[in-house]
Amino acid sequence: MTTPQTPVPGVIEAEAGRGGWRAAVVLGSGLGPLAGELIDAEPIPYSAIQGMPTSSVAGHSGSLYAGGVEGTPTLIFSGRVHLYEGHDPAAVTYAVRAAIGAGCDVIVLVNAAGAIDPNLQVGAPCLISDHLNLTGRTPLLGPNDDSIGPRFLDQTEVYDSRIRALARELDPDLPEGVYAGLLGPTYETPAEVRMLRTLGADMVGMSTVMEAIAARYLGARVGGISVISNPAAGLTEKPPSHEEVLRAAEQARPRLVKLLRGVLSRLLTL
Repeated sequence: MTTPQTPVPGVIEAEAGRGGWRAAVVLGSGLGPLAGELIDAEPIPYSAIQGMPTSSVAGHSGSLYAGGVEGTPTLIFSGRVHLYEGHDPAAVTYAVRAAIGAGCDVIVLVNAAGAIDPNLQVGAPCLISDHLNLTGRTPLLGPNDDSIGPRFLDQTEVYDSRIRALARELDPDLPEGVYAGLLGPTYETPAEVRMLRTLGADMVGMSTVMEAIAARYLGARVGGISVISNPAAGLTEKPPSHEEVLRAAEQARPRLVKLLRGVLSRLLTL
């Protein structure tokens, strides 16, 4: 079913007051604690938000933080759901669609990813410059309502160049690369990692691409950041694990908080 307009859940609408929202951030595996550092507000459990799906994955707490980040009205979604949990693309993109319906015109998607490029540092952020959608799914499948978005979506620049330039200005050592989004939940085989490298991928994960496509379809600008959680299979003798992902997220937290705070504080100037 093509990405629909999403009624704004009442709790988000109530939190907005008269100012509305400008940006939304979606935080992935192990990154939820960042939300409380960016916004000093009581978390709203996803279970209290009508229509909001909840995750079954460790490291995805499932709470919404609503407030200002350096003067920018922001919604931070701590945790996301995934296709591999059995959710359809509409559920996976629900938070993004609700945020855009509430007025957000910038969506920042943050995930944990395995490094295919051996030069990427574990425990450090990397900008997403582009993606490969290898999930076999899309949130745009089915009939299209031309009043909402285009039937044939241009993806020349999914990840906004102005947001990427701002991020590099704030953090000049920040690398960027192509993110390969796979269905999961298995980690990739060494042969699959070699294939992905041949295709031009620098990092690999199991999220983000559905959300990015839906956000662009609805007219929002997208920023993407991967926290490098581990070398991909075959690059070292150590097999990947979810515990390793969570440790890398904790290691990246100070740098990522500074980066997100800087980006969100300057959105009004873009």
